[in-house]
Amino acid sequence: MSYYSLTSIPDYYGIDSLLTEEHKLIRQSVRDWVESFVMPQIDHAAQNHTDIPNLMKELGQIGALGPYIPVEYGGSGLDQISYGLIMQELERGDSAVRSAASVQSSLVMFPINEFGSEEQKRKYLPKLAAGEMIGSFGLTEPNHGSDPSSMETNFKDMGDHYLLNGAKMWITNSPLCDIAVVWAKNEEGKVQGLIVERGMEGFTTPETHNKWSLRASKTGELVFNNVKVSKENLLPGVTGLKGPLSCLNSARYGISWGVIGAAIDCYCTAVQYSKERKQFGKPIGSYQLQQKKLAEFLTEITKAQLLCLQLGNLKNEHKATPAQISMAKRNNVKMAIDIARESRQILGGMGIMGEFPMMRHAANLESVITYEGTHDVHLLITGLDITGINAF
Repeated sequence: MSYYSLTSIPDYYGIDSLLTEEHKLIRQSVRDWVESFVMPQIDHAAQNHTDIPNLMKELGQIGALGPYIPVEYGGSGLDQISYGLIMQELERGDSAVRSAASVQSSLVMFPINEFGSEEQKRKYLPKLAAGEMIGSFGLTEPNHGSDPSSMETNFKDMGDHYLLNGAKMWITNSPLCDIAVVWAKNEEGKVQGLIVERGMEGFTTPETHNKWSLRASKTGELVFNNVKVSKENLLPGVTGLKGPLSCLNSARYGISWGVIGAAIDCYCTAVQYSKERKQFGKPIGSYQLQQKKLAEFLTEITKAQLLCLQLGNLKNEHKATPAQISMAKRNNVKMAIDIARESRQILGGMGIMGEFPMMRHAANLESVITYEGTHDVHLLITGLDITGINAF
């Protein structure tokens, strides 16, 4: 047996009827690319802890980088549901592929488009959209993850430039990045964003090795040792944590869609396997325990699809709140990781093999359930919204 090609996406509640023809065309084009480009090589990349060659340029060619960025800056000017569907199809291939696109789009292109100067937009966005330039996002630090307000990375005004010192950790694409959008405290202790470029003296990006998760993605650090940053590289449009947190809201939204793709990949594989694998003289799909699992998978996927579709509508209308996005991120990642684990059991011993996606998705989702706000922190964000009492 080998990898099962996806023939149809679960759509138990007829959600496709609520999508536009453009939405469905975009989804199909990304799905076709994932089938032809990602699937044949993703197991090899994950097994060997290597990234997929030329991935960012390929993502740029299919319009998956900053798809909601205006056309004049190299984007496609698409809506938020289109962005979500793109993330869903990419993560059906692998969380590492979706992470690469998500970081580039929501954590690098978004802040430059939202808070950057006209010169910064024209200098960076078209190259980022094409995948000719790779970006990373520096917020998390070795000592400060869920509490970014305590960050230690800082910069000082030296007259004709800024002097940046500090370090960021768990940074997707850092070993490959051409630029990094870095959040640091100024001399007044207020958070601002700086665009740090590869080649600036004192800026290094050591790689993080020996990961059990996101093995097809490069992860590393951003280290700043008296880095001279040009004043024109300061993002002028925002001061305070609103800047990085708005980026995270966009990324979390994309994640809530993306993980549905991972769940769908596991579900479709489990359904087909359960019909073909025979034990005690009949397909294992004829047994109650297997049907219970499959029915629960489809129910949870359907709930996640409905959650994301309405959240996308709210995002398009600029009405989605951070707490609503947190709810979707938390619910959908937990849904996906549970399906990855349970569907692995349906395949028995075969479920641990690279020919099937379950173990790879389950391992990847261990990172996704932690990054961009941990599972528990998102729960407290919802609790704060309910009670008005901050439990942090």
